[in-house]
Amino acid sequence: MATYLVGDLQGCYDELQLLLEKVKFDPTKDQLYLVGDLVARGDKSLECLRFVKSLGQSAKTVLGNHDLHLISTALGIKRVKPRDRVDAIFNAPDFNELINWLRHQPLLIHNELHNFVMVHAGISPDWNLATAKRCANEVEEVLRNGNYHHLIENMYQNHPDRWDENLHGLDRLRYSINVFTRMRFCYWDHRLDFDCKQPPESAPEELTPWFNLDNPLYQNTPIVFGHWASLVDTPTPTDIYALDTGCVWGNRMTMLRWEDKQYFTQPAVKNYNE
Repeated sequence: MATYLVGDLQGCYDELQLLLEKVKFDPTKDQLYLVGDLVARGDKSLECLRFVKSLGQSAKTVLGNHDLHLISTALGIKRVKPRDRVDAIFNAPDFNELINWLRHQPLLIHNELHNFVMVHAGISPDWNLATAKRCANEVEEVLRNGNYHHLIENMYQNHPDRWDENLHGLDRLRYSINVFTRMRFCYWDHRLDFDCKQPPESAPEELTPWFNLDNPLYQNTPIVFGHWASLVDTPTPTDIYALDTGCVWGNRMTMLRWEDKQYFTQPAVKNYNE
């Protein structure tokens, strides 16, 4: 029995299958964790959704920004981005079932048995674990059982960019969504930045990766995330695991076996963005 964690799929279904073959993944006894962004610019987003859904309790995923955007386009709130290859999803007979399944996925997974937290982008430098879980649950409750159309329609903003326990309503939910699905850099005063997508060495000096800020959670609890393809081959602090290695950009897909911290990689079959 093994626990595998894999970086952003982004529709790169073939590479995922090759990785699973390498490790001889057995869904009857192994567990697969995915850091979100199952869909978008690869050419098999439909296959990725169907496959992860078909694994049932053997697979667990968090929501990424591209997953939320797919839900937004399904609701008619936003248009499909020009470089996204999701037409097959919209034309699929199980379209509504897949979108409904996606809408019910979490923003944060805390595996207490193996002692790790998994999110798509990161955890606010102002949160402890209890606050992070509470903020994730607040968003999840609306997405699953509340007025999720209203929430998704109003999530496309950059403010508030700093945590305050007194935040409420859409401001509180939007801050949480931005942290869990969009964050890369922060200012030194903990404000979120949404513009810089470069590797840390190329960023303006007023910015630092979120995980470099002083938060006891980052030192005490292993955190697994994706989202930041330009971090590939950049060292991260101990117990900070960045798994997005840019497969959809022609690089590679990365999988981590948690029990022995062994990495497995699969080079991209092709560059999906050429």
